[in-house]
Amino acid sequence: MQESHAQEICSWAYSPPYDIYSFGPWEQMKALELEFGDPQLRRDQYLSVLTETGELAGFAQIFPMLNVSRLGIGMRPDWCGQGLGKSFVQAVVHEALRRYPYHEVDLEVLTWNERAIRTYEKAGFRITDQYERRTPEGMRSFYCMVYHNDESHSTNEIKYE
Repeated sequence: MQESHAQEICSWAYSPPYDIYSFGPWEQMKALELEFGDPQLRRDQYLSVLTETGELAGFAQIFPMLNVSRLGIGMRPDWCGQGLGKSFVQAVVHEALRRYPYHEVDLEVLTWNERAIRTYEKAGFRITDQYERRTPEGMRSFYCMVYHNDESHSTNEIKYE
């Protein structure tokens, strides 16, 4: 992920209730080295998802754990709800499997986020667990969803940086 992409992502504003996914100001993220504000973490775990024309469509974090790649996914807010999520998520999964071919791929999603859950299911994920964990807003309920490779889930070509 290029620093300019990280800066652009920090300017994105999601409408409620999805506004909890908005990041803080870029200068603060950079100064505190939070998430992709940390140059090492940005280089090792984050990638920009670009359209064929090079437009920033979103980002992903691929966090390697023991035999698992955990995904964090964010799409440009004005593209959310437009039917683009399945191919977006499948492209990120494809990249995670390219980087870590023998890892299981999973992600966490807030249980109330039905729009994201439907998208993840269409992309080949299945709910495998539910648990509470601490967030900046307090304890929240999450699903863990695991990707199941299935030939019916094709991947579109999207570029990464």
